[in-house]
Amino acid sequence: MQQSLSNATCFPMLTIMGKAVLPIVQGGMGVGISAHRLAGAVASENAVGTIASIDLRHHHPDLLEIRQKDREANKTAIWRANRIALDREIGKAREIAAGRGLIAVNVMRSVSQYQEYVRQSCESGADAIVMGAGLPVDLPDMVANFPKVALFPILSDVRGVVLVLKKWMRKKRLPDAIVIEHPAYAGGHLGAMKAEELNNPRFDFQTVIPGVQEAFKEMGLESENIPLIPAGGIHSYDQVRELLALGASAVQLGTAFAVTEEGDAAPEFKEILLSATEEKVVEFMSCAGLPARAVLTPWLEKYLAREEKLMKAAEGKKHQCTLAWDCLLSCGLRDANPKHGQFCIDQQLAAAVHGDVQRGLFFRGKSRTPFGREIRPARELIHYLLTGEMPKLR
Repeated sequence: MQQSLSNATCFPMLTIMGKAVLPIVQGGMGVGISAHRLAGAVASENAVGTIASIDLRHHHPDLLEIRQKDREANKTAIWRANRIALDREIGKAREIAAGRGLIAVNVMRSVSQYQEYVRQSCESGADAIVMGAGLPVDLPDMVANFPKVALFPILSDVRGVVLVLKKWMRKKRLPDAIVIEHPAYAGGHLGAMKAEELNNPRFDFQTVIPGVQEAFKEMGLESENIPLIPAGGIHSYDQVRELLALGASAVQLGTAFAVTEEGDAAPEFKEILLSATEEKVVEFMSCAGLPARAVLTPWLEKYLAREEKLMKAAEGKKHQCTLAWDCLLSCGLRDANPKHGQFCIDQQLAAAVHGDVQRGLFFRGKSRTPFGREIRPARELIHYLLTGEMPKLR
């Protein structure tokens, strides 16, 4: 029988709504990168596993086949299929977890049907909702009928945290934890409005964590013990130890979990992330209007070579969603916004989850992975982060 990881570490546990779990959070990664296998495996080790809610149909061939001739009917059918897929994934993750850990669902605030995703997550039995890609000021309203669902806003600086706290306090709700994501290191959509802001010192954990704790005191919240969970660039036991000593209650990792054995993406996806050198991880403007970070694959290289030309040509040329379901509140391609990326993010991310290097967009964090180019079990990653004991690598 395997030793419980809770007994293997000297780090304090993370307490969420009275439940003690390991201080390790697996970040949400869409489309379909973190689904039931990964989230369930992480939760089964008594940590926090996270399902990314967006377009989980790609793990359910029967739902991908749903099509209607009428455009609006097709849009409705796709949203219904996505909610069914999310319900299935949460149910399967809970089966794997078997009551251990927490199953969270990441919902992007920038997705047009974010409220429906939140409601479906709660109805399907998610333990927590994690929300970023926009300020989640209305999240407490959406879960008013689900008081046992924990809320984790994703923010990047002290100002953002204070703004959300003030809004939530008026609604008589506080976060159950706050994820502090550093845009200079995280993968996917980044918590800065402009690429030139990514390395601003105001995002440094050494600035944000003490700054937020001081803000808690000024707002009379020092006794509330809201856990802070730094995310972005974390890949070693030493970093975990230093961040917890700084005042964090847990850490969140994305890329390192995406390439584990249980990661829900194709093996080719994992190989692409693991083989990417630092020079091959680049920043660009997403079609959602936020800076993003991904591997420089053939598709992204071709797109970036034409990006400036495409953006200039976009203004005034609105057209309907290429996939007929308007996944984003604001889409540079659909809305002809010349300051946003000019591509269909859902199409490119869907190609990536299947390992299609020629057409896929492979989001990735900037830092190295803990086990080099090896694909290892999620349990070994959690064990290493909590103890510093490295498994025997090939």
